[in-house]
Amino acid sequence: MSQNAKLKANAEEQVTRLLTQLADLEELRGELDDDEYAETLGSTLQQLGEFRASLKRMAAGDITLLNELESIRMATQAAVSKAFKTPDILKMFALKQPTQLRERLEVIRRNHKLGKVTAAAYKIEAVEILTSLKKLVGELSAEERSFLQDHMTSGLAAFEKVAAEDE
Repeated sequence: MSQNAKLKANAEEQVTRLLTQLADLEELRGELDDDEYAETLGSTLQQLGEFRASLKRMAAGDITLLNELESIRMATQAAVSKAFKTPDILKMFALKQPTQLRERLEVIRRNHKLGKVTAAAYKIEAVEILTSLKKLVGELSAEERSFLQDHMTSGLAAFEKVAAEDE
C-alpha cells in the first residue's frame, strides 16, 4: 500500500470515528447531563477542528492528496460549523458516496410521501443530501436546485461559503 493510500485510509478512519462519536453523542443526549454533553461535544468539535487544520496543511503540501482529502476536510468543516443535523449524511459526504446519498434521498422522499417522515425532517435531510451532492458531483436537476435554494439553512449556506473560500 502506497504512502498516499495509507494516509487516505487513516484520514477516512479518523473522520469516521469522529462523526460516529458525534452521532453517538446525539443518540445518548437524553442519558447525559447538560455539562457532560456540552463537554463531550466541545471536545469532539475541537478534535474535528484540529483534524480539519491538519488536513488543510497536508493538502497544501501534497497536491496528489488534494482531491482525496478535500471531501473529508469539507465534512469536518461542516461538522465544526454544525451545518449538518444528520451524521449519516455527513459521513456519506466525507467518504465521497454520491450513490448512497442519491439512494438516501429517494428513501426520504418515499417516506415523506407515505407520511412516515414529517415535512420538517424531510426538508432537513433533503437539503443536506442535495448540498452534499452539489459539492461532490456538482450536478443537480433544476427541481433539486430550486428545492435547495428555497430550503437552504443558514448553517449549510455558511458551510458552502466557507468551503468555497477554502478552495
